[in-house]
Amino acid sequence: MANTIIYSPDAPAPIGPYSQAIQAGNTVYVSGQIALDTASGQLIGGGDVAAETHQVMRNLQAVLAAAGMTLLDVVKCSIFVKDLGNFGLINEIYGSYFTADYAPARETVEVSRLPKDVQVEISCIAVK
Repeated sequence: MANTIIYSPDAPAPIGPYSQAIQAGNTVYVSGQIALDTASGQLIGGGDVAAETHQVMRNLQAVLAAAGMTLLDVVKCSIFVKDLGNFGLINEIYGSYFTADYAPARETVEVSRLPKDVQVEISCIAVK
């Protein structure tokens, strides 16, 4: 089985030696997304965790779309946050992107630092 690199021009280009996503069979592994705006390459939100979370979710959607998938195909997410005190707000926004009767498995972990000093980073695994 050959792996396929997934690339979306509607999501930020990787800022390191990795792909936006890799498809292996029916499974797509989406790299962690941060609140980078695709057009400008600049961070969105200026430290506003709500604005960052919305941008992260839009970036995830763009990468998934390039693989012919949607958030309904997501089976697992990993959320990394700089301050677990923001969990309630991040959780509320994250949850608004999924239907009321479907939410993927996930974990949320507080970390000391994230790329470009963002507040939140989310990766996911999707299966078609």
